[in-house]
Amino acid sequence: MADLFSLSQQALASMDVELVDVERAALGLLRITIDRVEGVRIEDCEQVSKHLSRVYEVENIDYRRLEVGSPGVDRPLRTHADFQRFVGERIEVKLREAVDNQKVFSGLLVLTAVDASEVGAKTEAGQTDLEFGVDFEAKKGEVRRVVFKFSDVERAKLDPVLDFKGKKR
Repeated sequence: MADLFSLSQQALASMDVELVDVERAALGLLRITIDRVEGVRIEDCEQVSKHLSRVYEVENIDYRRLEVGSPGVDRPLRTHADFQRFVGERIEVKLREAVDNQKVFSGLLVLTAVDASEVGAKTEAGQTDLEFGVDFEAKKGEVRRVVFKFSDVERAKLDPVLDFKGKKR
């Protein structure tokens, strides 16, 4: 699957889209998830679908149906760049190790190490392991911050608050 992800990423490098996920599902479905800073349009999905269909045909990738879509409002955060892009947004993060007997936190994402040189630890890839934090409401009216490194994250996703009630008249 990693090869399929890297192949798809290389194929989409010239397009103005970011590859978020590649998933094989039942009955030969190949699901591609893309994103753009401005938001994914139906035209983007159509272009990516046509382009990847040709690439997969040349590379002999076996699938029956190709589905291209956006990650939705609860977009997963998987890379350093994702975390940096969504600073100030509401997220849900699950850490590998518990902090104060809690692993899952929901709140606003903040970048706690403003200068990357402040954080001395380097990842295997040689990238600085930036420190992030989540400001969350611990008790009614009390806001706390949990600080973590990117390498401490098991999974993370956007967690927007949606209001379906609309305007009150």
